[in-house]
Amino acid sequence: MTYVVELVEHAPPVSVPLPDALGRAIAGLGIVDAVPDACDPGRWSLRAGSKVGAVAVTVPGHGETYTLRIVPKMPVARLFFLLGHSLDPAGSWRDGEVDVAEDEDLMPAFAHAVERQIDRALRQGPLQGYRVTEESSPLVRGRIREAEQIRRRFGATLPVEVRYDEFTVDIAENRILRAAVERLLRLPGVPREVRRRLLRQRSRLADVATLVLGRPLPEWRPSRLNARYHHALGLAHIVLENASPEHGPGGLRIDGFLFDMNKLFEDFVTVALREALRGTGHVARFQDLHHLDHARVVRLRPDLVLYTPDGRPCAVADAKYKAEKPRGYPEADLYQMLAYCTALGLRDGHLVYAKGSAEHTAHRVRHAGIVLHQHAVDLDQAAEGLLADVKRLANRMLSLA
Repeated sequence: MTYVVELVEHAPPVSVPLPDALGRAIAGLGIVDAVPDACDPGRWSLRAGSKVGAVAVTVPGHGETYTLRIVPKMPVARLFFLLGHSLDPAGSWRDGEVDVAEDEDLMPAFAHAVERQIDRALRQGPLQGYRVTEESSPLVRGRIREAEQIRRRFGATLPVEVRYDEFTVDIAENRILRAAVERLLRLPGVPREVRRRLLRQRSRLADVATLVLGRPLPEWRPSRLNARYHHALGLAHIVLENASPEHGPGGLRIDGFLFDMNKLFEDFVTVALREALRGTGHVARFQDLHHLDHARVVRLRPDLVLYTPDGRPCAVADAKYKAEKPRGYPEADLYQMLAYCTALGLRDGHLVYAKGSAEHTAHRVRHAGIVLHQHAVDLDQAAEGLLADVKRLANRMLSLA
């Protein structure tokens, strides 16, 4: 039997009946904030944070599956704009390739988008390339691995330990696409028609080896030869990097996919700022490593640091989807930005929030001469308005720099 629990991102908690083992598993995995309902034993209070998507948890021995659907506050089309701009600021992959207007829910829309991109990538057939192969062979092919031949064969001439370059479809790019297809087929909320199309894509990649769970994804390099794969691989990485663990405590089986809205907003803001600053002669770098102390022990990684043409830092920005207010430190974001400005020797720092999380204001730090600016980007507007807001922010950063 399947139970569906629907939550809304950052909405008030909802009390639902859950087995204790399942409630503890959800709390331990950090999918949502989960605590036992003190007033009603057998019920748990669930509150969604910044992660949106769907997760199905199956209780072993009971045949019961609980699906948590976490709905984003913004429209799905707006979320896809943020995602698309982060992956490809030119917007070429969105024009006519991913139509999410018919999908109001996140999972159907996302599965549809990934399938469309994989179909586009494979339209001319799977990409082929050279892959280094090491094996025991009855024939000499490529180079003989002499050390392995001696160690394994003790002087025998056959079989031969060889190493050669094989021209095949079983390359990193196709392995990543197949892994994404396999993952989507296991996720809850994927429509039947999209599943049928995904099965067709899997059959196209039948000669490609499946990836081993838990191992790092194979590396690939963008090039002219694999240009038609770039957008599909970008979405495939999102599928695989945001997938939930498949096994939880007590033998619970977990299948799901969750977007982290914090990461999505951060990626959009930093990429949009970089594009807005393009052509000014300045260089924008993401997650650049700096240190707070002379001993270089305390690491700092601002979301974006802007450098002058001669390589000096002139501005710093951090994107925050929600204001961080841990108990006892209600202004943690400001303290963090103050540390960035101090370490970089800057007089202005910029915190960028989604509107509604923090107001647009500036704080002048006593005895330091540093001004901490809080900017608000309104996500409840069309794409043109969003990019215009970021452009104004970029101009503000340049004027202060």
